[in-house]
Amino acid sequence: MSDQGPDRPQPHSMTPVIRAAVAELVGTAFLVATVIGSGIAATRLSPNDVGLQLLQNSLITGGILVALILALQPVSAAFNPVVTLVELALGAVKATTAAVLIAAQLVGGFVGAVVANLMFDLAAVSISGTQRDTPNLWLGEVVATLGLVMVIFGMARSGRTNTIAVGVAGYITAAYWFTSSTSFANPAVTVARMFSDTFAGITPSSVLPFILMQLVGGGLAYALVRLLYPDAPARAARIVRQRGATDDSKTDAPDMSADTVASR
Repeated sequence: MSDQGPDRPQPHSMTPVIRAAVAELVGTAFLVATVIGSGIAATRLSPNDVGLQLLQNSLITGGILVALILALQPVSAAFNPVVTLVELALGAVKATTAAVLIAAQLVGGFVGAVVANLMFDLAAVSISGTQRDTPNLWLGEVVATLGLVMVIFGMARSGRTNTIAVGVAGYITAAYWFTSSTSFANPAVTVARMFSDTFAGITPSSVLPFILMQLVGGGLAYALVRLLYPDAPARAARIVRQRGATDDSKTDAPDMSADTVASR
C-alpha cells in the first residue's frame, strides 16, 4: 500500500525549468505557425489587397496571443528572448534558466515555421527572399520592442498580471499598423520567419539587423521600467512562481516569474 494519502502532494515528473521550456517551445511554435500560416491564408484569400492581408494577419496574431498566454501563463509564456533577457536583468530568472528558455523559444519558432509551411502544402523549409533592410524598418523594430516590453512589465508591476494577455494582444495588433516594420519585436520569431518564403518572411541578410534593433528596444524598455518603477527588480522577484510554488520541495524551484509574456 502506498503511504501517500489522497491529500498528499504528488511529486512532479518534470522539473519546473523543463516544464517552462516545454511551454516556451510549444507556445512559440503555435505563435509562429499562426503568424506564417495566417499570412499564407490571407494572400490566398485576398490576393489583390495587401491592406486586407495585413489586417487578417494582425487580427489572427492578436487572437492567438490571448489564447496562448491564458493557457500557458501559469507555466511560462514569454515566447520571446527579449522578454526573457529583461526578466534576467530584473532578477526574475537565473542565467541558466534564461538560456534554456531562449533555446526552447528558438527551436519552437523553427518547428512552427515548418509546420505552417507543410499545412499549406509548401516545402517544409523555403528561405525567404523578402528584404527588410532599410533604416526606417530598423527604427520600427526599436519602437515595437520598446513598447511591447513596456506594456508587459508595466502591467506586471502594477499588479494586473491577469490582463497581460489582452494587453499584449492589443499592443501587437496595433503595432502591426503603426510601426513601419509591422512589429516583429521578437528574435525567435524573426529567425523562424526566415524559413518561409511567404507573406510573413524575412530574408536571412535582414535578420541580424532586426534582432540588434529588438535588443536595443528591449534595453531602452528595461531602462524605462527601472525609471518608472524603481522597485521593479524586487517586484519581479516577488511575482507569483506558479511553476515551482506547487512543488513538494520549493527549494528546487527556479527563480523565475510566471506571468511574463510576449509576442510575435
